[in-house]
Amino acid sequence: MNTTENQNAIFTKGEKVPSEYFTGTAWLNMLVSNNSVFNTTVGNVVFEPGCRNNWHSHKGGQILICTDGEGYYQEKGKPIQLLRKGDVVQILPNLIHWHGATPDSEFTHIAIGPNSQLGAADWVEPVTDEEYNSYQP
Repeated sequence: MNTTENQNAIFTKGEKVPSEYFTGTAWLNMLVSNNSVFNTTVGNVVFEPGCRNNWHSHKGGQILICTDGEGYYQEKGKPIQLLRKGDVVQILPNLIHWHGATPDSEFTHIAIGPNSQLGAADWVEPVTDEEYNSYQP
């Protein structure tokens, strides 16, 4: 599938994300930092195969725009959804969820954090291997 060095990437990978809230390796390139004019953050996130973030929520909601590879998205209590290039996910405020790459593909999405004046993400526990491996097509 995709390799770690994607020659067709729109944005550079940015900096490695601290592993405190991630299982595996991810990179973040902040495209729009929080400010009081737009109250929105925009970041390009690249997940290595198998990488995912912890369960979390956003007080202001979140929008994911998938730009490359294959990934997973799951809301608490619902089955995992497969994400591909071109998919858009609108995540309601305070909805506990996680997202990341499939086991065999790098995954890239643009993460938009609207209403950033309400605060940053609220991180919960890591996604277990059992939860991560529960995807059923």
